Amino acid sequence: MAFWLMKSEPHVYPWEQLVEDGETHWDGVRNYQARNIMRDDMKIGDLVLFYHSNCKPPHVAGIARVCREAYPDFTALDPESNYFDPKSSLENPRWMIVDIEPVKQLYEIVALTDMRENAMLEGMPLLQRGQRLSVQPVSSDHFHTVCGMGGLDSSSL
Repeated sequence: MAFWLMKSEPHVYPWEQLVEDGETHWDGVRNYQARNIMRDDMKIGDLVLFYHSNCKPPHVAGIARVCREAYPDFTALDPESNYFDPKSSLENPRWMIVDIEPVKQLYEIVALTDMRENAMLEGMPLLQRGQRLSVQPVSSDHFHTVCGMGGLDSSSL
């Protein structure tokens, strides 16, 4: 099993919406490195830190799980979508999505400032300067540390 962090802005798609929906497709990723992670590396059962960005404070809100591996991002084919890409086609899709489902809400959000202050999270990609990827890998140790900071025993996931 691998671990990931996926960013969403709470005014676009908050953790609470994922819980209400039961699962969702992770569309609109328009960065090739993030796309490659979803296409090549994310597998069913992998766990995800669901991160709220562009809010005060930015934070991890819950744990999700990949429930469907990569498939073409249909929003890239829809001219009415904000994520439309005229260079994408059914024959040659440029963008991919995965589906995720909620696993557990953290008992306490884990704020970015608190993560920066935790020496056990040294080297975590999220905390590195200039790291803006919306989908990024997380080591097992970092994943379990963040879960613990949120009051969650990650061994039960």
